Amino acid sequence: MKTTYEFLKEKMQTVKPSFSYPGNNFDEWKKTARKRLRELICIDKLTPAEPDVRIEYENDIGGFKDTRFTFQSEEGYRIPCHLLVPENVVRPPLMICLQGHSPGMHLSLGRPKNESEREFIKNEDGDYALIAVKNGFAALTVEQRNFGELGGTYCFPSAMTDILMGRTTIGDRVFDIMRAIDVMEKSFSDCVDTGLISIMGHSGGGTAAAYTAALEDRIKLVVCSCAMASFKDSIGAIEHCACNYVPGIANVFDMSDLMAMACPKYFIQVSGRNDDIFPYFAAEKVFTDGGKAYECLGVSDKCALVTGEGGHRFYAEETYKLIHKYLGL
Repeated sequence: MKTTYEFLKEKMQTVKPSFSYPGNNFDEWKKTARKRLRELICIDKLTPAEPDVRIEYENDIGGFKDTRFTFQSEEGYRIPCHLLVPENVVRPPLMICLQGHSPGMHLSLGRPKNESEREFIKNEDGDYALIAVKNGFAALTVEQRNFGELGGTYCFPSAMTDILMGRTTIGDRVFDIMRAIDVMEKSFSDCVDTGLISIMGHSGGGTAAAYTAALEDRIKLVVCSCAMASFKDSIGAIEHCACNYVPGIANVFDMSDLMAMACPKYFIQVSGRNDDIFPYFAAEKVFTDGGKAYECLGVSDKCALVTGEGGHRFYAEETYKLIHKYLGL
């Protein structure tokens, strides 16, 4: 006898998204697709609050300035951030750095709290913000909902409560990132180039980056690390954390359509050949299908698949070679 999960995984294999990019009429498709994606992730149910930016401290740390601040995203809900700006660089480009399912953004800042976190940073290129600064960027870390200072590592009760109210965690996170860009433009444009914004995230952070890039045109380049794979072969077939799930989305889109909606932004997909939760064969398919939009517009040179010869981790050296090539840095 099949278990319920076994039955549903079999059903998932038969699902065909009804509004995947058809390979033509890109502008018309993208306009409608973005509207439908906003509805699915329920982002328009959220009301922006006055940011009320509060700078908590500023420190000079070995070649860069660290500004710790919070801002109000929704009324009564504050988002902690760090902005790292390299010294002696006039208005550097900005890289938004998104941690995955982890204890929080302190990892991006290279501030481990135990030996396990030190090993993660050392062995998996986990200090995303410091790596960005070393590569000439100002780095903005945004604490994602449910993680770190906003909840630890356990997303399930928050994600389910969101669904009860007709919201989604992914929509909430995209909303916060968009509000963070508002804050950068309004309060920090004197020290960073808000006309050249990139976003990079790994795992759950890569998921948030992909959804944000699909909808936000102030972003010029996106890096999605170990997050892109077909729904039926990844989060619909392998147990993932609850914050990955958007009700009904597999009936409408696949992950490749997020890449298509991001076109013509620079799009770098990073995938580990031995990733056990975002399988490489499913990642390759997403890149191929999403790349059809870039082919349609004649900009196939603006997207790339970085293949890491390992598992579920970031591959910084290979990725930043492409970033520098794309942005001319």
